[in-house]
Amino acid sequence: MTGRRSAVDALETRAAILRTAADIASLEGLEGLSIGRLATELSMSKSGVLGQFGSKEELQLETVRLVLANFRTRVWEPAQHLERGLPRLLGICDAWARYEVDPGYPGGCCVATFSYEFDGRPGRVRDELARGVRQWRATLVREITTAIEAGDLPADLHPEQTAFSLDAIASGVGPARLLHGDAEIGSWAVQAMRTALRAS
Repeated sequence: MTGRRSAVDALETRAAILRTAADIASLEGLEGLSIGRLATELSMSKSGVLGQFGSKEELQLETVRLVLANFRTRVWEPAQHLERGLPRLLGICDAWARYEVDPGYPGGCCVATFSYEFDGRPGRVRDELARGVRQWRATLVREITTAIEAGDLPADLHPEQTAFSLDAIASGVGPARLLHGDAEIGSWAVQAMRTALRAS
């Protein structure tokens, strides 16, 4: 029982570190993460934090994975039970806009923040982030293609370009909310996404 409790405690500690790391990184970027800062925030020793991950790069990688998993939970899972094609696409747009308005991180959407930070940097962190973003883009393209084939969307709609448009709209929500204070940005984003899909 003691061993099981210790294992649970270790998992809870790791989860707490990653949640705090994501909050900090949303404001200061992944490069802004430091073992010392996390130790202070969590009232832990530096060795206690470092022992969970082994290196700053591993901490960054796990933070990226957490953020991508949270994105899937908030954006994909609420829509996955809907009929493929337009119904699911519209469900994704609604969930995506809600997420971008309130992603759960003080600095806004971490996927967007990390993408701007690492898009031109080679390495494992960029590769992990790119993998997750490519997977999401492929999901969008698949759903758009299904809706076109079903006759729910115009036949001349370009799936890849439309997926890019949806992503560009979503990426603009955070700055509009945090920098410009646009209170209606959630509904604006949904309408812009529907326009990109040419869906009424």
